[in-house]
Amino acid sequence: MTGAVFKKPSVIPGFGITLGFTLFYMGVIVLLPLAGLVLKTLELSWPEFVAVVMNPRVVAAFRISFGVSFVAAIINAFFGLIVAWVLVRYAFPGRKIIDAMVDLPFALPTAVAGIALTAIYAKNGWIGPYLEAHGIEVAFTPLGIGVALVFVGLPFVVRTVEPVLRDLDKEMEEAAVCLGATRGQTFAHVILPQVLPALMAGFAMAFARALGEYGSVIFIAGNMPYKSEIVPLLIVIKLEQYDYAGATAIALVMLAASFVVLFLINMLQKWSRQRRGSLS
Repeated sequence: MTGAVFKKPSVIPGFGITLGFTLFYMGVIVLLPLAGLVLKTLELSWPEFVAVVMNPRVVAAFRISFGVSFVAAIINAFFGLIVAWVLVRYAFPGRKIIDAMVDLPFALPTAVAGIALTAIYAKNGWIGPYLEAHGIEVAFTPLGIGVALVFVGLPFVVRTVEPVLRDLDKEMEEAAVCLGATRGQTFAHVILPQVLPALMAGFAMAFARALGEYGSVIFIAGNMPYKSEIVPLLIVIKLEQYDYAGATAIALVMLAASFVVLFLINMLQKWSRQRRGSLS
């Protein structure tokens, strides 16, 4: 009876060995490195740990990384939903090309993306001079960091939302319209509740990717302390200075903050599913 609680009937047997392999794999690949991170940080005393993570330069980097990553993830959630909607609901010439272009940030090396964005938005780049003429500076500013993070995060939202949009029952939309609902009401009360969990999942993945992004950001950010310096760069600087405990201390704070944000988003997803189930 106890085993029946944990496993469901399957045509292909092997629950025990696959569960053991899963736990072993997750332990070696995920838990072991995280444990090493924590143990290395424990080499610092509490006052030393606080001194490292509360350093004004580190705090400024945290503010930039989390703030810009959050804004970039919101932008990706909004426009990613629009892109996914267009790709799923409309047939037009070049749709497959646009669909393939969505995956370019997945395949493109991040350093190449950073160099390309810098070449476009720098003051002597293709678009930079025209933006500067209107008082807009992109390269070597937090705005440039945001552009890079939007670039690398968009596919996460599109590919997460797209399958849900494909599976939506169009008859529910037609029924809402027949009952007198406007387009906005149909979207807000019929489509959005079904897409919201996937949209939040895409937002979470885009946010997590943005927090850890390094290659595409360092070229366009300028890496100026207190202005455009990100946390991953500070960690690399600490490692180059052989300050491994300091690097792991900063990484541990970033890990804990990221975990809290992702946990809250998962709780919101769960609440959204439960609410949708109670309304249906």
